[in-house]
Amino acid sequence: MTATLPGTSRSADPRVRPGTSNPLGSEETILGEGRQEWVAQARCRDIDPDELFVRGAAQRKAASICRHCPVLLQCRADALDNRVEFGVWGGMTERQRRALLKQHPEVRSWADFFAQQIERHSATY
Repeated sequence: MTATLPGTSRSADPRVRPGTSNPLGSEETILGEGRQEWVAQARCRDIDPDELFVRGAAQRKAASICRHCPVLLQCRADALDNRVEFGVWGGMTERQRRALLKQHPEVRSWADFFAQQIERHSATY
């Protein structure tokens, strides 16, 4: 059985597709304390994972769930840092994440990258 994130029906391991087993073991092994905090605030926490692990045009609908999520950037950074292959995470499809990773292979921490982008953007206004 796949461990789920606290307060959500999503898998604790973003590399695990719904209905598959968890390769890393227990929830405690997978989740850091900081991740548990942001995941509990995610808009998708009560959504059926099958709605987020879709293909084709359905990904656009799935990504719209993330549009006003208070932890969109944390989720996006986590998915990019962990090279998540499947599903919509942080409002990005699989293809969008692959393209961003290819465009910025030098990035070691996507959370830091996004924070710098926000800082630069706010400094210009």
